[in-house]
Amino acid sequence: MSAAGGDAYYDPYDFDIDTDPYPVWKRLRDETPLYYNEKYDFFALSRFADVERALVDWRAYISGKGTVLEIIRSGYEIPPGSIIFEDPPTHDIHRGLMSRVFTPKRVSALEPKMREFCADALDPLVGESGFDFIRHLGAQMPMRTIGMLLGIPESDQEAIRDHIDEGLKIKEGEMPQATGQQGGGDFVTKTIAAYVDWRADHPSDDLMTDLLNAEFEDHTGTLRRLTREEIVGYVNLLAAAGNETTTRLIGWTGKVLAENPDQRAELVNDRTLVPKAIEELLRYEAPSPVQARYVTADVEHYGTTVPQGSVMVLLNASGNRDERKFPDADRFDIHRSIDHHLAFGYGVHFCLGAALARLEGRIALDEVLNRFPEWDVDWDNAVQARTSTVRGWERLPVLVP
Repeated sequence: MSAAGGDAYYDPYDFDIDTDPYPVWKRLRDETPLYYNEKYDFFALSRFADVERALVDWRAYISGKGTVLEIIRSGYEIPPGSIIFEDPPTHDIHRGLMSRVFTPKRVSALEPKMREFCADALDPLVGESGFDFIRHLGAQMPMRTIGMLLGIPESDQEAIRDHIDEGLKIKEGEMPQATGQQGGGDFVTKTIAAYVDWRADHPSDDLMTDLLNAEFEDHTGTLRRLTREEIVGYVNLLAAAGNETTTRLIGWTGKVLAENPDQRAELVNDRTLVPKAIEELLRYEAPSPVQARYVTADVEHYGTTVPQGSVMVLLNASGNRDERKFPDADRFDIHRSIDHHLAFGYGVHFCLGAALARLEGRIALDEVLNRFPEWDVDWDNAVQARTSTVRGWERLPVLVP
């Protein structure tokens, strides 16, 4: 099942591989830098330079048919407002619109509330024998932050998050059906649509109101506002992305720092190292490790032609562990010098919420260290999440001295 030599096997729906994919991905990088999987009919690139080039080349590797393998394979019709599933020029127009309402100033202004959310989650646990990085923190602070930013009432945030989580789960050994239930399905869409309708008559200082009022020139040159369907799509996407990836980052923070107590102790004593630690965590354990693209024209890699109409899977988390880019890449090092990694993608689809995720990750780590300078993972009760789009923990309980 390889395209350029070697007999390494990679299956994105194999839970044994997903538990620790890095040895498999290293074999792909070394033996089969262009890999082909016959079972699911996809090609894959695993080296940093190859993944980076493909992410930048949006003409040959498009997102308009989906960025998840099963969505592309199904031919599922992408609803309006899903900018991660769009290509230029429409993507650029919609992204520019989002950038106007998703500003650095607005993100940085959220810090006091983020710290408040962390305090609400963690303070009741001080003096206890342990806590859960996901249940008590990762599933709480990101949900409340993105909910506040979007204007979703706190009373309904948890139900939306739970439906999104449930919609992302997959069964072992099989490609899930792309039915529209991913990301929470009808419940989340209908709930958000009701908020949009209400907010249209009750404007406030939130992203939903900004999206309702924003005017822009679309790809036809028409000056207009977003349709109701487009706004629902935007808010749905942001609610899912704003919850999932940061939750996974917080979980990896708990796991990786438990395994590196010497570096955790450095962070306890010197908080100026926290930003670099979050950057290294993103490189070391990318919360969104795999992207997919539809190939629009024949392309060649390592002497093999990938035909038009193929699906190319881009293993950005593998690229982040590529020794050709990062020396001693399998070693976690909060002092590592990183010019850039691929955890947030690259090129036109670089994650619009990267600044928010970084800020949330830094604040979550800082607030945990303020209360719990040491912890060990309770492996008997830890549960890894199983999805095809994000990788991390469903439960990560820890024990504290």
